[in-house]
Amino acid sequence: MKRNLLKKILAGLMSAALLSLPALAAEPQQPASWAVSQLADSYALGLVDDNYTTYIQSPVTMEQLESMADVVAAKLALLELDQRAADAVGLVVDTTRGGVMNALYQEAAAYELPDVENGTVDFLTGLGVVQGDSAGDLALERTCTYQEAMVMANRLILAVYDQQDAGSRGLLWKATNGNNTLYLLGTIHLDRDNVYPLHRSLRDAIQASEEVIFELDLNDQEGIALLQSMQTYSDGTTLADHISPELYQRVQSAAAALGMEAGALDIYKPWALASTFSTLSMMDDSTSSNAMAIDSYVNAAAVNSGKAIGAVETYAFQGGIFDGLSAEYQEAYLDSALSALEAALSGTSSPEMEEALQQQEEMLSGMFAAWKDRDPEAFSQVYGKEAIINSTDELNSKLFTERDPGMIQAAANYLETEGNHTYFLAVGAGHMVDPGGIVSGLRELGYTVELVP
Repeated sequence: MKRNLLKKILAGLMSAALLSLPALAAEPQQPASWAVSQLADSYALGLVDDNYTTYIQSPVTMEQLESMADVVAAKLALLELDQRAADAVGLVVDTTRGGVMNALYQEAAAYELPDVENGTVDFLTGLGVVQGDSAGDLALERTCTYQEAMVMANRLILAVYDQQDAGSRGLLWKATNGNNTLYLLGTIHLDRDNVYPLHRSLRDAIQASEEVIFELDLNDQEGIALLQSMQTYSDGTTLADHISPELYQRVQSAAAALGMEAGALDIYKPWALASTFSTLSMMDDSTSSNAMAIDSYVNAAAVNSGKAIGAVETYAFQGGIFDGLSAEYQEAYLDSALSALEAALSGTSSPEMEEALQQQEEMLSGMFAAWKDRDPEAFSQVYGKEAIINSTDELNSKLFTERDPGMIQAAANYLETEGNHTYFLAVGAGHMVDPGGIVSGLRELGYTVELVP
């Protein structure tokens, strides 16, 4: 696991909500209105980073173009398409619009794709990757901006995936009541296993909805500030006053390994560090460069499309679940999560931890495979919600038994809204599946709920 990625995610989780990304500071370069809808996918795919507002309107450089072409190549390779003899030799690759098109076309031309033999312009315009101005002028000789190159690369990846009926389908259901529709997406609060891009059916469901609802409103700055205050000590004590000296020293060592200053984590409570360390240990080499959790992607896609945003819980409620854990449990939680992170950082661990990490890896891989295939039965089998609920673990019961009923009622309320509406609810997949999940809960209330084909 790359240390710079761990450091970035740690900084993000410690400065924002449990599931949100750090807010971008205002910068002079903003994307054009026609490019905003491409940002969520571009960010998830790694075509832009957190600093995109410092360069998005600038001319693209050859180094940036090569990086984009690498992303396209990597995503197309995952499709395992039949390869074809290269016929793109001699194409001029430079930072003009035509040169950028050639660079991207070369990656697609390595595979047996419909009409790829027609050449750069015909192939890319046929897919809608390049559209030109109102007069149809493609401005091939003009210098290409980063924004234009990003949109071309993003459109190419999505177009080929859509053409192949590929992409992560997600655990997506459709609930109906009269003229009302509520899409139900069970998410995983991670980015790994090459989860992006998402399947068109999932992307279309987001765009078809007038309001997108989450566990928490990831754009609620007051709520985020409240959670931050719950994560940290305000009574004059620090982490060292609440955990054993041995565990405290291990936290300091982990912080140092991540390039953080001594004492940088002292203000945080054990549960806040534990939840962050746990997330970090579950990432792997397939996690994208931006580590965009699925919830964050859906939120970005919705916000960038002007959708209303809703939430079924509050930061006070969700933060209170963790903040209400006993001191003994919090220390044990931190100990366990830190052990996993230490193993990820060092590459070595005890036989017991090695076995635990292997079990975690098998579970996560199985969960993501089922999620990508839209197979709720396989997901449920791997996830084992019944065992989680019936365990004596202090946190597990709180995460489900105290929350699922409220989520079911919130979903029903949307279906009972007067008029003709389409909504989209995205919460953790564990809340969707049985026992006690939202899908069966709505069916028991008499609503029609079907897995999206």
